[in-house]
Amino acid sequence: MKKLLLLFYLFALFPFLAMAQVGEYRTDFAVGVNGGYMMSNVSFTPSVPQKMLGGMTAGLTFRYTCEKYFKSVCAIVAEVNIAQTGWVEKIESMEGQPLYYADDPDNALHYERKITYLQIPLMARLGWGRERKGVQGFFQIGPQIVFFLKEKTNTNIVPGIAPTEPRASAVVAQETMPVEKKFDYGIVGGAGIEFSMPKVGHFLLEGRYYYGLGNIYGNTKSDYFGKSNFGQIVIKATYLFDLVKTKNDKIK
Repeated sequence: MKKLLLLFYLFALFPFLAMAQVGEYRTDFAVGVNGGYMMSNVSFTPSVPQKMLGGMTAGLTFRYTCEKYFKSVCAIVAEVNIAQTGWVEKIESMEGQPLYYADDPDNALHYERKITYLQIPLMARLGWGRERKGVQGFFQIGPQIVFFLKEKTNTNIVPGIAPTEPRASAVVAQETMPVEKKFDYGIVGGAGIEFSMPKVGHFLLEGRYYYGLGNIYGNTKSDYFGKSNFGQIVIKATYLFDLVKTKNDKIK
């Protein structure tokens, strides 16, 4: 955990260190919108059998390009996003079969928790390729802070009623526990491709992963869970348009 925290602080400082490098100067500033699909789960200890929960994410993107260092285009990217995340449980018997109530044999037991967050990533970005017209590949990484907004449970489980067979997992405390930690933080990173068109803007397609360093529940010795952190996979598209562009005829 100490190593992960050290990486977190290094990523937080990296964009400012990048601005101090000596290269081909840039002062490009672009803004735009982003949207995509998120798949998430929560890593519980003790473990909870799960499937990935699908949800949407959308928000605003801000990008400041500060220099071209050798062949790498260096930039700082910040976003403000609304994200639907959470987890879906795999409720199965010891043999791995779906479970039912005796009086409702047509509906398998299910449980999912949908949690809506405000996510604010701040990432250092390196790109290779065309800046103004053409294709550019990029990689970006940095810290992300997250604020809880709301949560919703979708389940047909009735407390006190046993299914036709015992559940394979006896860990069920999370099903009645609301989110305790309203603030989360972690490391987010991704890679993608950008298509730029003069007088039109920039179109980006990216794959991204977020690893939460915080927990949604308390993790002291007196708490039930020792760990309850998020893992999220995101596929998103972004459109950016330039507000400020560096005046340099050599930039392609």
